[in-house]
Parts: sequence; structure tokens; C-alpha cells
Amino acid sequence: MQKEFLQTYINQNFEATLELLRSLCHIPAPSHKEHDRAKFCKNWLEDNGAKGVYIDEALNVIFPLNCENSNEITVLAAHTDTVFPDMEPLPYQEDEEKIYCPGVGDDTASLAVLMMTAKFFIENQIHPSKGILFVCNSAEEGLGNLKGTRQLMKDYAGKIAQFITLDSNLNVMNTQCVGSHRYRVEVTTEGGHSFQKFGNPNAIAVLSDIISNIYQLQVPQLADTRTSYNVGTIEGGTSVNTIAQNASMLCEYRSDNKEALSIMQEKFENIFASAEADGIQIQVEKIGDRPCARQVDVDRLNTLISSCHKIIEEVICEPLILKSASTDCNIPLSLGIPAICIGVYRGAGSHTREEWVEKKSLKQGLEVALRVATLF
Repeated sequence: MQKEFLQTYINQNFEATLELLRSLCHIPAPSHKEHDRAKFCKNWLEDNGAKGVYIDEALNVIFPLNCENSNEITVLAAHTDTVFPDMEPLPYQEDEEKIYCPGVGDDTASLAVLMMTAKFFIENQIHPSKGILFVCNSAEEGLGNLKGTRQLMKDYAGKIAQFITLDSNLNVMNTQCVGSHRYRVEVTTEGGHSFQKFGNPNAIAVLSDIISNIYQLQVPQLADTRTSYNVGTIEGGTSVNTIAQNASMLCEYRSDNKEALSIMQEKFENIFASAEADGIQIQVEKIGDRPCARQVDVDRLNTLISSCHKIIEEVICEPLILKSASTDCNIPLSLGIPAICIGVYRGAGSHTREEWVEKKSLKQGLEVALRVATLF
């Protein structure tokens, strides 16, 4: 499609894109609680002429375009949830150059670009021969555990040829997925009064030993692989003069290599098991499982990467950074479906309350999304 035609649409709809972003920013959407934002996205798409839009049981908003009887569908997605638990509107500010709001970049700006891309297809009556699914998907962040994309892959099993998610800065493309396992570990003991029952096992002390053992682990030293681990939260205890009966933590390990992930699983489970003793109960719950890639057709994946790589570098006029990351791509890649994550904005402060995006960068982001979407 001619670049001039795309630029006309971008210029004519730039203010509408910013206004859409403003509206989305004012709708709280923690993982698993994206109901209001999902309803807004569905209504907006329908108001702009989309037919057949629906919200599935995972709170994905799905707009199928010419997907009937196709088993070579392209998915273009952006996630609706933010990492923040707030159910009240998040603090919002803007000036001439930037919009400031927690979650504005990850992934609300991408969501706005996705929706404006769908609008372009509707207005210009573009019906891709093999079909496109425009998906505003749920539950990408943290303990969302990629619920939305899991549901999408289940419902469209055998029909999806490739998957592209919008979820990064413009100069970054994620071409490999990082798998992870996440646990909630709870320690329970008899506890008691700090003086009268001195010597009883203390749940906090036991949990501290577990954490200390985790942080003495050596990660697998496999070629071209990166592995990490982290304890993210700890809580427990009753008072300063009470031997803690209960303490818990959230922890994870992650890697872009399936073998390394298995090695870390064995190491963590050994540490958990070794902490069990008389009077000490250890309860371990796996609360997150993001798979690594397996059996992906390398030629098809490289074709997808190179096609999008060329477009993005032409638009941003700078070298693209290729990275590994944990995104919605983990699920299709684990099923052997080529998938990449591309960026459509410039900003900083992701996962902090100081997050911001540069307004004018959305012009480049929309051009990237339009040119990528019209490839298929």
C-alpha cells in the first residue's frame, strides 16, 4: 500500500489517536479486572464500523476480519491490562510533548495504536485474503499469566499462522521469549509468645533461610542463554513479641532456554523440600507458568522478523534492537507459531508511576502498525 495514503490517514487521525489514548488511560484495568476497558474497546470499535466484535470469557476483545474458513490467520494484538492494582483512575498529566500516566506506555499507547489500525481497515474496506484478528487481549502482566492469549490460542487452534503483539518502544523488537515459573511459598509454624515459647520455630526465620539459599544459587551456564531469579514480595508475622506463625513470599525464575528453566525448577524445589521439618509446614503453589518456545519453523519466524524489521527501521531511521522478553508471544511460540513483539511508541518508566510517552512518537508507531498489518 502506498506510503502517501497511509500518511494521510495518520495525519488526519493523529489527534483522534491521542484522544483515544486519553480515554483509555482513565479506565483502570488491573489483570483479571479489565471489564470496563474491554467494554470500552468493544463499543469504540463498533462505533467505528466494526462488525462481529465480541468479548470472550477471558475478557479478550476480538475483532475478526475476513477470518471465516481460514487457517492462516494473522493476529495483531495489544494487551488491555496494566501492572497497577488501582481500581480508581490513575493519575494523569500531559504537556505539549508528553503524556504521563502509570501504564500509558505498557500497554495503553499500543492498545490505542492497535484500535486506530483496525479503524483504518474498516474505513478503507480492506479485507485481507487470509484474515486478521485484531485482539485487545487481557491478563498479560504479572500474575495475569497470559490468560488472554492462552484462551485465544485455544479458541483458534489450528487457524493462526503468525502472531504479532504491540508492546514495546519503537526501537525494540522482541524475537525470543523468556519463560518463567512463579511461586507463592508459605511457611507455617506453631509460633507463640516471644519469651514464653522461645525456641519454637519462627516462620519468618525459616522463610529467611529459604530466601538465603535461593540467593546462593548459581544459574545454569548454557551458551547464548540468560537465566535469572528473584524474590519479589515477603510478608508475615503478628507483632514484635510474637514468634511468627506464618510468613510467605512470591518468587520466580526465568530463562530464554527450556533446559535452563528445568534446571532452575529442580533447584528451587529442592530448596523448598529441604526446609520441611518437625513443626514446620511448607506450602508451595505455582502461580505462574510462562513457557519457552518450542518447535517453531525457523524459516517462517525469520521471514516474519525480517519483514517487520525492515519496515520499522525505515520508519524510525535508526538500528533496531533485538531482545528476548516475556510477552504474549510466549504462548504462540510454545505452540510452534511464529510470533514477535514490536514497539509503537517512545517513552520511559514502564512499570513505575512515573511512566510517560512522547506524543509525536505515535505517528511513527501508527505507521509501523499500519505497514505491518497490511503485509498480510
